[in-house]
Amino acid sequence: MASLAPPATDRLTIVVVGHVDHGKSTLLGRLYADTGSLPDGKLERVQAICRQQGKAFEYAFLFDAFLEEQEQGITIDSARTFFSWQGRQYIIIDAPGHKEFLKNMVSGAARAEAALLVIDAAEGVQEQSRRHGQLLALVGVQQVAVVVNKMDLVGYSHDRFASIVDEYSAFLRQLGVTPERFVPASASLGDNVADRSDHMPWYDGPTVLETLALFRGEGGKEDRPLRFPVQDVYKFDARRIIAGRVAAGRVGVGDRLVFSPSNKSAAVRTIEEFNIEPQPDAIGAGRSIGFTLDEQIFIERGEIATHVEASPLVSTELRCNLFWLGAKPLEKGREYVLRLATQEVPAEVLEVHRVIDAGDLTAATGAVELVEKNQVADVTVRTRAAIAFDLYRDFEVTGRFVLVDDYDVAGGGIITSLVADEHARLRDEARTRELAWVKGQIGLDDRATNYGHRAALVVLQGTDGEASLRLGAALERMLVSEGRHAYLLDGENLRRGLDADLRESDEAERVRRFGEVARLLLDTGLIVVATLAATSGELEAVRTLVQPAPMLIAQVGAPSDAADLTLESRDEAEVVDRVLGELRRRDLLADPIGSRQRYRYAGTYAI
Repeated sequence: MASLAPPATDRLTIVVVGHVDHGKSTLLGRLYADTGSLPDGKLERVQAICRQQGKAFEYAFLFDAFLEEQEQGITIDSARTFFSWQGRQYIIIDAPGHKEFLKNMVSGAARAEAALLVIDAAEGVQEQSRRHGQLLALVGVQQVAVVVNKMDLVGYSHDRFASIVDEYSAFLRQLGVTPERFVPASASLGDNVADRSDHMPWYDGPTVLETLALFRGEGGKEDRPLRFPVQDVYKFDARRIIAGRVAAGRVGVGDRLVFSPSNKSAAVRTIEEFNIEPQPDAIGAGRSIGFTLDEQIFIERGEIATHVEASPLVSTELRCNLFWLGAKPLEKGREYVLRLATQEVPAEVLEVHRVIDAGDLTAATGAVELVEKNQVADVTVRTRAAIAFDLYRDFEVTGRFVLVDDYDVAGGGIITSLVADEHARLRDEARTRELAWVKGQIGLDDRATNYGHRAALVVLQGTDGEASLRLGAALERMLVSEGRHAYLLDGENLRRGLDADLRESDEAERVRRFGEVARLLLDTGLIVVATLAATSGELEAVRTLVQPAPMLIAQVGAPSDAADLTLESRDEAEVVDRVLGELRRRDLLADPIGSRQRYRYAGTYAI
């Protein structure tokens, strides 16, 4: 048999589903036997037991014995078995019911990357066969192959095989699932399982084992666009090392990256891999690495690094299939924590469109406010802050998430579509403007080197206009006295000038103009101190417009969900000290050495 196996480092998680008695266990038992994956003597012992008990040997007994053997290992999940063939390790999810399958999918550790659907050639497509297809569509398994088993019972009939292919393909198309191939087989006799069958000369496609090898594993992810969720940022001497795991694609020295959702951009200066000499120039999918950038931009855990031409989606709203396993029902409007890749943000279910019971896959209709345990729901989720993501069909790692309720993972989901939120237009406008912006010869790095600080927007909130101006003026005065380039931008000044033509109802346009003015000032390298009375939604709009420049919202007085920094005291000195401390924590200011001192470190600004 020609080798179709991928590199030895490849692994693939597969779920095998099928109607009861359609031969799933027999197929798996035959695969384990024919690939030499059984412990020494296991086949002979099972055959001997069958003889002693006076019953015919079945390959399904091998699978049951193999599962029992692996369950004794403390590191093996009882829902999984595994075998290896030609360098690839196959992890098989054995979930006897829909609820168990959902649990494995949500857990992440046993998430299926591909599926084998087993159909009895004699019985044909059954209701459970349809439900399994629906389940695979719900959980977003993209790679599916169908094994038409027990072909020996229908005399290896090509017509019978073709009729099942036509019927089941038409059904799966309605669900948006396209099988990669149909394989006629007889698991009990070994036809087209590991070896090609002489009984079906009309079939020239791959065997079941070759079909598994043709499924795309992690090794194939290097050819896809880059996805690098930032795990952490480490500081070593003058270096800031961005650490994480390459989920897809490749990253190399000199590559220009954009970080989403912040829209910040820089080029890779070096790649840092632990205990490797010499350091590589490029790294592909599946490797955990760190890299440094040619600009000292402020990056936090949760950002997703990509190449500029293939960035992810960004929004505060997304449509998804959500699988709920929590002890308490999922409530519409209640706050949970959404974790996607390395991002973590408060979120709520905005709308429940449909609920499906995982036991029988029946759908509930009408207005729904709760999602009970072991139900699947088609919902719209809204996050408190913008997040970066992909549709699950495009990227698995950045297209799935979990919801946390009271510190416990209570559910998981796959993203099926983006929902344009209220800032979608501004977000597109900001990104388009950033790409088309005609820049001068003095870049932000040059300004940061000379000024001793990065450009940043500080918005003071929570006080009346006069108090905000007083605090803003005190912060501006301290920054300038330390040699910083700062400017106080009062929102009321814009109302009297640029916004004089606007009606009171044109608040969205007023906010847009404020954001654009702030962006112009930031492009000169200034620290802009703004006094602006705005709602949390309006502040998010400003943040969207000024990206990739960092924005710090300092809330004075009562706490606010929109605030980055909460200040209980209104004392000028304390407010100024706390804001300056936060700017330094974000690496936006060098530590002051003396009045009007310019700070340099290894050719760039100090951090």
